[in-house]
Amino acid sequence: MIPLSLLIMSLLLSCGGGILCLLLKRREGDIRLGGSGVGIAAALAGLGAGLTAIGAGQPAVLDAAGPYPFAHFVLRLDPLAGLMIAVISLLSLVAWIYGFAYVREYAGRGVGAMGFFMNAFIASMMLVVAADNAFWFLIFFEMMSLASYFLVIFDQDDEAVGAGFLYFLVAHGGSVLIMAAFFLMANQAGGFDFAAFRAHPLPAPLDSVAFLLAFIGFGAKAGMIPLHIWLPRAHPAAPSHASALMSGVMIKIGVFGIVKVGIDLLAASAGPAMLGWGLLVLAFGAVSSVLGVVYALAEHDIKKLLAYHSVENIGIILLGVGTGMIGMALHQPVLAVLGLMAGLYHLLNHAVFKGLLFLGAGSVIFRMHSKDMEEMGGLARNMPWTALSFLVGALAISAIPPLNGFVSEWYTYQALFAAALDGTPLVAFAAPIAAVLLALTGALAVMCFVKAYGIMFAGAPRSHHAEEAREAPAAMVAGMAVLAVACVALGLLAPLVAPVMGRIAAATIGAAPVTLAVGATLLPGDAQQATLSTPLIAILLIAMAFLPIGLKAAFAAKRGGDRKAAAPWAAGYLPDHHMPATAGSFAQPIRMFFAPLYTLRRAIAGRWTGITLGFERVVTLARRTEPLADRSVIAPIVGVVDAGGKRLQAIQGGDFRIYCLYIVAALIALLALAV
Repeated sequence: MIPLSLLIMSLLLSCGGGILCLLLKRREGDIRLGGSGVGIAAALAGLGAGLTAIGAGQPAVLDAAGPYPFAHFVLRLDPLAGLMIAVISLLSLVAWIYGFAYVREYAGRGVGAMGFFMNAFIASMMLVVAADNAFWFLIFFEMMSLASYFLVIFDQDDEAVGAGFLYFLVAHGGSVLIMAAFFLMANQAGGFDFAAFRAHPLPAPLDSVAFLLAFIGFGAKAGMIPLHIWLPRAHPAAPSHASALMSGVMIKIGVFGIVKVGIDLLAASAGPAMLGWGLLVLAFGAVSSVLGVVYALAEHDIKKLLAYHSVENIGIILLGVGTGMIGMALHQPVLAVLGLMAGLYHLLNHAVFKGLLFLGAGSVIFRMHSKDMEEMGGLARNMPWTALSFLVGALAISAIPPLNGFVSEWYTYQALFAAALDGTPLVAFAAPIAAVLLALTGALAVMCFVKAYGIMFAGAPRSHHAEEAREAPAAMVAGMAVLAVACVALGLLAPLVAPVMGRIAAATIGAAPVTLAVGATLLPGDAQQATLSTPLIAILLIAMAFLPIGLKAAFAAKRGGDRKAAAPWAAGYLPDHHMPATAGSFAQPIRMFFAPLYTLRRAIAGRWTGITLGFERVVTLARRTEPLADRSVIAPIVGVVDAGGKRLQAIQGGDFRIYCLYIVAALIALLALAV
């Protein structure tokens, strides 16, 4: 019961912290100190709950009476829930440390309300993954969506309010589909407890209907393509430490839901249908991974770029989950554990490096007051710790060894290779294609973060704000440092982490553990297939780093002249900050190659110079890229909904008596149906 005790302590501290933030709403200094202190304590208790749940032999269960016979209040901490709570708590801990200094940006704008919604958001995420009853799961899921909605619209400008409205619609549309899936299972089970769902499997084809409903509903929360439209709008609108939680943790609740329904609740009833489910998840994962990074390459807004990379990495996680489901369908426990373990390992790794990148971007925006990379440049000189932290995150998300992103993607490759060798002809056809698309995704991710880091931190400053930028406050640097160290540790210590992730995957599937590491060597269940040693890679890389230093010392000679800093030659013109390559020009070759995936929208942009201000207006034609998925898939749906809404305006006469009549008519209709 230790995990449950620590979880309850964490939840109580979060509730107390939220109330404290409201009570101290006029004393922002006390909110920063007290709210952050209580939040850190809650995160540490939650981290303890998650880690002890992972290490426990049996799930910890709390069963209490609810307000209705079908609404038993049941919390269940199994290894999968423990992993999710540990990830939520780790990101929350860093967000509270970072936020201690960051919320100064919002002085006089309701810091107390921000603290309240942050506490509610974190607590509701923990309750979602711990809930073992469909009624309470949906209640906590809605609480999570509402708390995050208020964080998205916190700036209260038109962009934030529009993004929040879109997020609200997609979140609740997904909730309706999840509710429908749970109602199908509850009708068969005779109750809303997840234990009853497991004990009373759905017959075919209702099992596939329930899975598809849940997959679409949770997929919308995860941000997989084509249900991603809210993500690149909502995440950039939220405060940066909230963005780190939303992108690092909240969208993983969608993946958790897919695993919960497809592998846990419906596993007993799946049978042959599980193969189709796995291939479906694999296909959506492959498409999301490629399109996510392609769309990220076209972005100039750093937070939108990172949001699209969340779409990409959700796709990579789904590749692992889909492979695990294929292994279950083929009755190959090693493949099942390997695939799910790869997905869960990347879930953890993405939470760490994406949280780091959002916090790094937030530090830059904190000093620059702009999200546009074109206005940055040369920030490594004035913000060295932020630049170093962002570089670690960029290397990790680009799967550069020996950091954590490389390890989980390596396991994903191995799972796909194993599926190609041991699967049916259809699997043998799909798995290599998925592996090729994963390789393409990795290459494009490297290019995208070379662009992002180079434009932001390297070269000369492109604006006055970039020239005058200072390092972020110490608390913000400390928060980034925690995640940077975690990126390195989860890679170098992979021989210790991988077996733990394997045990979580095996417990979720109900299979025997698989050997995933021997000593300092990683292996995908079979040493004959492949092996990897991240500590050895680290040693070789360090040795290679010292090689140029040694060569320079060996061949050092006095130069004929002294070096000095000077302006670059610009073909006879005075150097200007507009001359260096821009983010758009850097990505232009890739954007042209993938032109069918974009829509080019022309926009007229006006600009005045000092000379022409009184004489003429200089007009330029700008081309802005829009993802084809938004225009070809989402826009028609929006159009149908909009047209339906306009037709329903006829019954909105504004007369209160008519509205009461509608309520009475609906009640009579429901009573007639019940009879």
